[in-house]
Amino acid sequence: MPSKKSKKNNSQLTKISHNLTRTVLQFISGKRYEPMNSEELSSQLDIAPIHETLFLKILSDLVGSGQLSMHRGCFSLPEHKERLATGVISIHHKGFGFVKMTEGPDVFIPKHLIGDAVDGDTVEVEVASVVSAKGPEGSVVAILKRSRTHLACIIVQKVQNHFTAYAPLLGRDKPVSVKPNGMTLKEGDRIICKVTNWRSDGDLVEGEATRCIGHISDPSIDVDAAIEEFELPNSFSLEALAEAKEYGTKISPKEAKDRLDLTEDECVTIDPDTARDYDDAITLTRDDRGHFHLGVHIADVAHYVKAGSHLDKESFLRCNSTYFPGRVVPMLPEELSNELCSLKPNVKRLTISVLAEFSSKGDLIDYKIARTIIKSHKRFTYGEAFEVLQKKKKSPHSDLLDRMVELCHLFKKKRFERGSIDFAMAEEVIIVDDKGVPLRMQRVEYDITHQMIEEFMLKANELTAIYLANQGKSLIYRVHEQPSAESFQDFYAFARSLGFQLVGNPTHKDIQALFLEAKESPLLSQLSISFIRSMRLAQYSPDNIGHYGLSLEHYCHFTSPIRRYTDLIIQRLLTNDLPEDTNLEEIAKACSDKERISFKAESSVKLLKKMRMANTFFQDDPARIYPATVTRVKPFALFFEVPLFDLESSLHVSEIGNDFYEYNASKLSFRGVHTGKTFIAGQTIHVQIKTLDFIMQETKWVLSSEPATVAKIRKKKK
Repeated sequence: MPSKKSKKNNSQLTKISHNLTRTVLQFISGKRYEPMNSEELSSQLDIAPIHETLFLKILSDLVGSGQLSMHRGCFSLPEHKERLATGVISIHHKGFGFVKMTEGPDVFIPKHLIGDAVDGDTVEVEVASVVSAKGPEGSVVAILKRSRTHLACIIVQKVQNHFTAYAPLLGRDKPVSVKPNGMTLKEGDRIICKVTNWRSDGDLVEGEATRCIGHISDPSIDVDAAIEEFELPNSFSLEALAEAKEYGTKISPKEAKDRLDLTEDECVTIDPDTARDYDDAITLTRDDRGHFHLGVHIADVAHYVKAGSHLDKESFLRCNSTYFPGRVVPMLPEELSNELCSLKPNVKRLTISVLAEFSSKGDLIDYKIARTIIKSHKRFTYGEAFEVLQKKKKSPHSDLLDRMVELCHLFKKKRFERGSIDFAMAEEVIIVDDKGVPLRMQRVEYDITHQMIEEFMLKANELTAIYLANQGKSLIYRVHEQPSAESFQDFYAFARSLGFQLVGNPTHKDIQALFLEAKESPLLSQLSISFIRSMRLAQYSPDNIGHYGLSLEHYCHFTSPIRRYTDLIIQRLLTNDLPEDTNLEEIAKACSDKERISFKAESSVKLLKKMRMANTFFQDDPARIYPATVTRVKPFALFFEVPLFDLESSLHVSEIGNDFYEYNASKLSFRGVHTGKTFIAGQTIHVQIKTLDFIMQETKWVLSSEPATVAKIRKKKK
């Protein structure tokens, strides 16, 4: 009978083989690929000597299975016929989509080949032999199952006895013909309609109005409309609420029994100003040898949310909390999320703790994971903790914060050494009043307080994944696939257009050096966003393919069980409370899908709030001029960002001046033929608001030659 070690080695070898196979196929499928022999392929893919034999076997197996062909010792793709496959389509806001297959890579569907499919539909696709940086391409040939029966729409206009409406889910190319069903409707009303025909003779989607949420001019219903549009569960069953209330408000002596008591340890939480669910706390001491003893304490949600309970079913229905400006749609009822599971100060709370010892250089010496009970001594906000570190404010916990900074820097150094890139990007937070009216954009800098909490959470997540893997347990990993070299070409060109020097075929170290060089540059934000856009999205999977962005072999999500279902599953694995028949693959897929939906819902509301704020300025002074930064230049348009509102928009090449502008592909720029005027990424321009369309969520701008400072002076004189 094979030993546990033997099983582990075989499992690891299988994963390496799986990853190598995918890498080989992805590389050979690239548009720029020319047939190569095994030695050339090995060199291009940087195959480690220890894996050379496995690599040759993979090439042989791919030829044997017909996935590759070999001619005169060189490998290439064979001539493929188109094949049919089934999956669920996810549609990007720009119109193109991806179909997630049960097996194999996702299939990219160009906008013009999506047909009548909408986000979430189960579709049959015809997969072509064309493979781009986005993966294999295909076209939708049939809708097998609709994802929904109702749509959220906004009334555009009345046409005879019905109304034309815009459904954000369908896009502007698919208007909806709505029968009022006895309701009094007007332009701008946000409604829910039941779809009666997905494609009529007039190429319209037809529906009947069932409910009016309110008018687009009312900011108080922005979140309610998004909840309806993206079908987010917004209430808990009576049974789930009853289960939550049964636990009461305090920890009983019975619950604390057999737990490691850490209530006397100096323990603090550090969270954003508006946070109410504190699911992580930190302890950190240093001994006479200079060793750090770090404790990352996570709310023991698994103690309260039992597998198969009503609370569990409601949590899985959501998979995560969704965060809107001024409001949260929680994964758990408030009795748990904001009370019993929240690590509030000066009260005992049940936790699961990662307790790790590190040398004075940040090397891991030993660690354990235990069920514990803690008592937070202080609830810091990030701003308050930063003031203490800057010695602008006194605190009995200042020494603890200093130690946290020291260990954070050691962890950051280790992360850099293994190849991870630190973006350290500031975040723009929308502040709204109790009626949903946006008041201002608040810039939250990614200062050392944010960095140290992130480093400690990353370390806890990594150690937890290693701990479970070493026990031979199957788990849900947080994975991030390595992008193909082809997908990085646009980023390399963009970086060079900004004036950064890059070698012909940059390595990971070259990219790290690039970001170090850009750290103090005003171009860092654009550079970081371009890099992130060139990468694939992270997701959840029971298959450990590693995390490219963090340069980690083992990584999972464990530190936020109040707001993420995957973290709750990891807790059950740690405490041996996960039923054997749990389908981790199904849970991983559901959590990845719901995460994407929540992101879309959050982005939709944020965009509308930013537009509302821009409209306030526009109503006050329609002629006002705003500074903007060019973020990208494409052959047909230049894209820019207005920092005051954190809004991105674009100007078509025909709208940027009284000249004929030529596109320079090597410099990613526009240059006027007669004036010589140039537009390039990173450049400051000045723009004015032309129109704001809340229904279509579009802001149109015009280019202004007058600096924004002049506009401010002129306004003051008025």
